[in-house]
Formats: sequence, C-alpha cells, structure tokens
Amino acid sequence: MIANMHEAKTHFSRLVERAVAGEDVVIAKAGKPVARLVPYVEQRKARVPGRWKGKVEMAPDFDELPRDVLASFYESEIFPT
Repeated sequence: MIANMHEAKTHFSRLVERAVAGEDVVIAKAGKPVARLVPYVEQRKARVPGRWKGKVEMAPDFDELPRDVLASFYESEIFPT
C-alpha cells in the first residue's frame, strides 16, 4: 500500500499495524515513494566462539557404542554376545 505524507501522519498507528501484519507500506511525498514502513526485528547478540572452552570434557571413548546397546537395535542373532 502507498500512503501519502498527510495520510501517514493522520493514520500512523493504522499503518504501523498493517506493516506489522506483513503488508508492504510505502510513504510517498508528492506521489513519489520516499520511505518504507517495516516491522522492527530485534537483533540477536553476536555469538562468541569458544565460550565453553575448558569447561566441557569429553571422554576418550565418547563415540564407542557398547555391544549390548547396539544389539538392542537389531535382532540378537546378528550380534551374539
């Protein structure tokens, strides 16, 4: 939707509601677009790599799966104990 400057000043809250609802709201002056009304999106804080460095330990065998657990996913005859 395109709204002229006078209409935008008069019905600003309605135009904001429409923008928040996802409608494209353009403000025009003398029939020429000069601004676009868009909803505010809060910026997430930038990630800081390495914040957990030295705080988490991983066992040397973390990726080894015990045979009994693996066997529970298959028939016991495939992996005899």
